[in-house]
Amino acid sequence: MRAGNRHAALLFLAALIPAASVAAAPVGDGMGHVPERLRRLLLGALLYEGGPAPQAVRAADSTGPTVNPSRLDQPVRLERELRAALRKPISATRLTVTGGTARIGAYSVGSAETIHGHLVILEGSAEVHGRVEGNVVTLDGDVTVFPGGSIAGDVLAIGGAVHRVGNGSISGTEQELAAATTVPDAQPVPILTRIVGRAAGLTGLLVVLLVLGLGLVTFGRPNLEIVSDTVAHSFGRSFLAGLLGQVLVLPTFGMLVIGLALTIAGALLIPFAVAVYVLVVVVTTIGGLLAVAHAAGERVSHRRMARGVSISPNSYRYIVTGLGMAAMIWLAWIIFGWVPVAGTLMLTAAGLATWSLATVGFGAALLSRGGMREHFAGRLISPEMMTDEYLWATPQFGVPAVKRPEKRDE
Repeated sequence: MRAGNRHAALLFLAALIPAASVAAAPVGDGMGHVPERLRRLLLGALLYEGGPAPQAVRAADSTGPTVNPSRLDQPVRLERELRAALRKPISATRLTVTGGTARIGAYSVGSAETIHGHLVILEGSAEVHGRVEGNVVTLDGDVTVFPGGSIAGDVLAIGGAVHRVGNGSISGTEQELAAATTVPDAQPVPILTRIVGRAAGLTGLLVVLLVLGLGLVTFGRPNLEIVSDTVAHSFGRSFLAGLLGQVLVLPTFGMLVIGLALTIAGALLIPFAVAVYVLVVVVTTIGGLLAVAHAAGERVSHRRMARGVSISPNSYRYIVTGLGMAAMIWLAWIIFGWVPVAGTLMLTAAGLATWSLATVGFGAALLSRGGMREHFAGRLISPEMMTDEYLWATPQFGVPAVKRPEKRDE
């Protein structure tokens, strides 16, 4: 049957049962309630066609969920408890209501009925034509008190509204709480999927750094080599300079902005100065990290050559080797990062190691003025090595210098 025909049929059947006969129905538990209950079921099917089928909720066992709606001063907590009790399918829900009952779907209290105790409606609205002696709570539904109906207690509509029609009365407080945004339970991600995802992320980052490193070697190799030599010959000093530089990044930025804001012309240059400052900090950090990779790759290549391995020493090889060594720091976390405690420790260790290398590179870039100063690169010759006494018949580097023999008196 189509939706329009079904609605018309339900309205017709509901109209066959006059409200007067319902109101005159006896209060006892006999057959006098049958017309009224039938009418409510028909109206419920009409008004709440998309909701769950109206039904009573069975009480949970001693270890199951339990709620106490006698006090509604903590509606958020009550909502969490009710949503935690819901099961799929909804008919499998079990809930114990202290001092009352619970129902699923739309529920209507007839004009000749009196509910003794609290009433909790899950995923449905409550219509009160009779009397409820207790609190009324709806989850994802409204509470409507029609003429002649009364609630001798408090009312809480979670994800719904409270309505009073005509002389319908509520003796207690009325509360409306917006439904909390429910986040579906996340499905556990397979371990292999986690490993592949992390490996893909690390590979993408390495590709970006590799492209930047090869470009830096192509267009700025002299500066890169000076910063790299500064890392190799002044490692500790570079680390301290990097720490100090990180501390002074924000104060220097603030002083720059304040200094420019003192004049009208300077204020106009603030956006340009901010962009340039951020660009300089980013370029210095990435360039310093690439210089550390260059220094590490150069050290490894020289050791392999010392063992007799025939390789072509060049800066491109140094960058590739150094970045590969940096990736090894994260390899353990990629493979074993799913382990609850060990994964966190590995992630922390890899992050600290990478930060330390970036700090060293940042400090080396500051000490060398971006590869324009060789004072800390181990390339300057001390004054004593420039005297004739130490330069005679011996190279400047590689072997210990030998003094020239003194002349003997004949």
